[in-house]
Amino acid sequence: MLGLRAHLRDGQVIPAHPLALTPRRTLDERRQRALTRYYVDAGAGGIAVGVHTTQFAIREHALYRPVLELAAETARTAIAPSPRPFVLVAGVCGTTRQAIREAAIARNLGYDLALLSLAGLHDMDDRALVRHSRAVSEVLPLFGFYLQPAVGGRALSHNFWRELCELPSLWAIKVAPFNRYATYDVVRAVIESGRDDVALYTGNDDNIVADLVTPVRVSVGGAVRERWMDGGLLGQWAVWTRRAVELLATAKAARTEASVPSSLLAMGAALTRANGAIFDADNAFAGCIPGIHEVLRAQGLMRGVWCLNPREVLSSGQRHAIARVRALYSELSDDDFVREHLDRWLS
Repeated sequence: MLGLRAHLRDGQVIPAHPLALTPRRTLDERRQRALTRYYVDAGAGGIAVGVHTTQFAIREHALYRPVLELAAETARTAIAPSPRPFVLVAGVCGTTRQAIREAAIARNLGYDLALLSLAGLHDMDDRALVRHSRAVSEVLPLFGFYLQPAVGGRALSHNFWRELCELPSLWAIKVAPFNRYATYDVVRAVIESGRDDVALYTGNDDNIVADLVTPVRVSVGGAVRERWMDGGLLGQWAVWTRRAVELLATAKAARTEASVPSSLLAMGAALTRANGAIFDADNAFAGCIPGIHEVLRAQGLMRGVWCLNPREVLSSGQRHAIARVRALYSELSDDDFVREHLDRWLS
């Protein structure tokens, strides 16, 4: 079976797993399992749990271990009848002590990598951030993470990424600053390091297709080297996942063509427009997580859009905006696929 590092480097759809709640804001285990089964059956190459889309507040509600455990157990059971590579990524954050503790929990539950968020560590310089990352990588291999500042991330320099590439346990990087200059900084650092074994994953939900079909070329020692984004680890891919798998395959195929098909670029523009409504871009992403929930609720996978924080709700007009893009860009949705399998996922 393909090794997990090769699996990552081959490029996968990795949804950022949401959190299904009851109206009383307790864990809805039935719906949570259904979501995991949906991602497996849709053809995702893995899932990321305990990340922003799962809600960082799970830590305050003593849900970190239970949610990670439920996802890992469900995924393993769902894959068992037809074994294939499937990567389990655990979101890890906080101080070095907290991040190490979370990485240890994830490792003991069978997770493969730690998606390390550096949000909140604004007082650390590049060297301190690398030391922090190294300490976590000694517990679980790293999925580096450039989180956009609008949702709690911080600016990270090219020098930081270049130094991070010196860590042998760095397996992959999620590039999600929602900024073209910062995105190229990360890719350039990986190319300059010579680390062909580090997988690059777009997390730029606003620019998915362009990221997947645009090579980055860098001159290193007089020789031009090139890298593509291998796949995506995205909140946007927590919805319409079956179509995301098809889209990634189409994007990979387009890399061998002389030019990118206009139909693929048009789909990229449609996906950006849809993401704007789902992520609530007009309101600085305030309704990002409830927006993802709304799409899943409309498909029957979730019962409602509830978040652990009662103040985290859909923005005014957001539900209408999501309904509008669902109708306008029906080719992006996998409603028929969900309808066909929903009863089994909920059983």
